[in-house]
Amino acid sequence: MSGPLRQADSPRVHTLANGVRVVCDPVPGLQTVALVVAAGRGARWEEPRRSGWSHLLEHMVFKGAAGRSARQLAEAIEAGGGQMNAETGFERTVFHVRTLPEGLDGASALLSDILLRPTLDADDLRRERRVVLQEIAEAEDAPDDLVFEMAQSAAFQDQSLGRCILGDAASLKRADPLSLADWRRALYAPDRLVIVASGAVDEDALLRLAERDFAGAEPSAAAPPPPARFTGGARTDDRSLEQANLVLLCPGLAATDPDAWAAQVFVECLGGGMASRLFQEAREARGLAYAVDAWGEFWSDCGMVGVFAGCEAAAAGELAALAADQMADLAEAPQEAELARARAQLKAGQFMAAESLLSRAEQAASQLLVHGRLVTPVEIAGRIDACDAAAVRRAGARLLESGLAAAAVLGPAEAHPAAEVFRSRIGALGAPTPAPT
Repeated sequence: MSGPLRQADSPRVHTLANGVRVVCDPVPGLQTVALVVAAGRGARWEEPRRSGWSHLLEHMVFKGAAGRSARQLAEAIEAGGGQMNAETGFERTVFHVRTLPEGLDGASALLSDILLRPTLDADDLRRERRVVLQEIAEAEDAPDDLVFEMAQSAAFQDQSLGRCILGDAASLKRADPLSLADWRRALYAPDRLVIVASGAVDEDALLRLAERDFAGAEPSAAAPPPPARFTGGARTDDRSLEQANLVLLCPGLAATDPDAWAAQVFVECLGGGMASRLFQEAREARGLAYAVDAWGEFWSDCGMVGVFAGCEAAAAGELAALAADQMADLAEAPQEAELARARAQLKAGQFMAAESLLSRAEQAASQLLVHGRLVTPVEIAGRIDACDAAAVRRAGARLLESGLAAAAVLGPAEAHPAAEVFRSRIGALGAPTPAPT
């Protein structure tokens, strides 16, 4: 490849004696640095009684660490021109700081303190538990958030992937400082920690900081979660709303699956933009919905492909049928023009992410945790370019072959049958062909 697809100096990976991996990713010409510490465990590792603990712990570590209060932690970061945040997912918990180069020393020390030496005070825990309960209530009051939780609970019934990352009142009440401390040791174990610095960073300086701040992290075992199983199912909730909110799901592929990029091309063709099938047919041609799109989730051992739409209740059934039919047709006969657009969009997204320091650092951490190595944008672009019609047909067939589907509809009762409309159409696609008589 040539032109913009050339990759400059590649980031380098180092491993500390305790298993912590360190990635130095200098980007010439920039005046800031993004520092990411990612722990390769998250809500999937939680038993039902610990549901929501990973997210609660993420809140708690910011309340105080290594003798500093929450205010002192915030002031320490901001004094160096930095900004700090974190997020908890199903398979990882990510902490990140954007700062000036001279703030990197303090940022590394602070992230080390909050991950490895949090205070976990009982009074702070009582207050923060209330905060998280308010966060749960806020999500339940937002239809376009709640409908996603409903759909995922139907897709992965009685599994950690089907439970809300935020947890619930009963499970959060079980957490105390000692049990959270035990959970922290398992969640943030050094063999699952990845440190990435992108931007104005010197490799030798970063390695000195990593050794100083993270070499003392002590190993801790954690049993892996059981393999996920897409069960399928339906959830409905009768709400007095102007629109019905629909989420329609099919099983997906793991991030390491050879067909994962072809599945992403499939998703992009289906509902990835204004030229996608669903946008053009559901919105432009039929006027069924203002908002409609598709997305994919790719975890370590499984995935899912989904469609979201907001529509008037009377149109929900037609829209659900359209989504299933478009998935089936795309799996059977993708068109070269739409494939070319999808490939271009995915490649552009990869290179745009590489131009954002924070996205760049987070992507490097994710790649190490998922693939065990860094994958350059050039390599990714090559894999995307290889997704021809045959590859997308194969991926599409794999997404639909089980006949399993999950659906959630939140809104007027008139819209609720749309869940079974989608599930029955997908089910028919996966049904075996009767033997000739």
